[in-house]
Amino acid sequence: MNHDIPVLTLGAQGEVMAHAVDACVHCGFCLPACPTYALLGDEMDSPRGRIVLMKEVLEGHLALPDAAPHLDRCLGCQGCVTACPSGVPYGELITAFRGWSEPQRARSPLDRAKRWAILKALPAPKLFSVAARLGQHAKPLAPVLPAALRGPLDLLPEHVPAMQPSPAVTPARGPQRGRVALLAGCAQQALAPNFNAATLRVLARNGIEVVIPDGQGCCGAAALHTGARDEALRLVRTNLRAFDPDDYDAILSNAAGCGAGLKEYPVVLHGLPDEAQARAFAAKVRDISEYLHGLLQGGTLEPTLPARTPLKVAYHDACHLAHAQGVKAAPRALLRAIPGVDLVEIPEGDLCCGSAGTYNLEQPELAAQLGVRKARNILGTAPDLIASGNIGCHTQIQSHVRRQGSPVPVMHTVEVLDLAYRGEL
Repeated sequence: MNHDIPVLTLGAQGEVMAHAVDACVHCGFCLPACPTYALLGDEMDSPRGRIVLMKEVLEGHLALPDAAPHLDRCLGCQGCVTACPSGVPYGELITAFRGWSEPQRARSPLDRAKRWAILKALPAPKLFSVAARLGQHAKPLAPVLPAALRGPLDLLPEHVPAMQPSPAVTPARGPQRGRVALLAGCAQQALAPNFNAATLRVLARNGIEVVIPDGQGCCGAAALHTGARDEALRLVRTNLRAFDPDDYDAILSNAAGCGAGLKEYPVVLHGLPDEAQARAFAAKVRDISEYLHGLLQGGTLEPTLPARTPLKVAYHDACHLAHAQGVKAAPRALLRAIPGVDLVEIPEGDLCCGSAGTYNLEQPELAAQLGVRKARNILGTAPDLIASGNIGCHTQIQSHVRRQGSPVPVMHTVEVLDLAYRGEL
């Protein structure tokens, strides 16, 4: 698409945005892949329409407040990236645009306070755990609260588990075959601490030593994707200092959103002095399913025990694993490798569940519509168990499955493997 974006005045992120706009040929293949277009049917709420809006704002032909409502409704799920035949890096465009435009936004005091609370609580597991526990006590008041407060309360699980501190080093069981670093994550330490515990057990069982480096922090994805670029840069550089890629075979994440965020570091730091360092770091980043699948392909993944009874497992593709990272085959192969597991595909499987980082907190009505749709599609397969690879999806799907009256458990892929190894699946 031809444009007159003033790249020289926008700096390195201007290059990122201009490249994405230039790649779009306005073909429309992205429309059916876009969750908000599926719900609203509005061209301006599609990737193609949003690219035009961002181009017009960057060129100075459209006021930012006129475009902002449509851009705010974008989940950043990157389903359009998978569907695009021209390779438009839409995720890089919307992220860079939000970082450029946020300082120019005029937000209400309530909106600013909500965003501040999200960006302070999410990266701090202990604070998030306290907030979640307080939120459970406030749940009975949800019907009379504003939507901005009701949405987060609706997403809280029935029980907030106690946090489980992870050891700095988990040794391999038996002969050591590898050494990896693990990003501990943020919200999942408070909401689903067994994700990390199961990850450590599965890796150790397969001869992998796991290090959780001291000094690490939030991946920065939540800040980055909500336009808080300065905060995101601080978090990114904190992790670049904490993880030395030369020390590990891989740097692992068991949260799809975090893993995608880590792989984005070179784009975040494009044109800055530490871009090369970010590239070396990102080259080592793997999702836990991606890494374990490599062991499976190499014939070194320990076989699991069979499921105790035949088990139908519905696998949900987290958007930031399937679309942002392009990892779809790995988790399916791991689940199918468990004897007795029948893996079933979900109708509209590529459509976002509505979690999308902080989206279900900032756009609760649209997120809820997508959550209901996803839960119905999943339950329509009559599964015994639902598996996914991202804490946001886990929380969103579990919430909506329960609201539809189903007791079907929702688990991380690595939790399923862990149970199979222990003969408890």
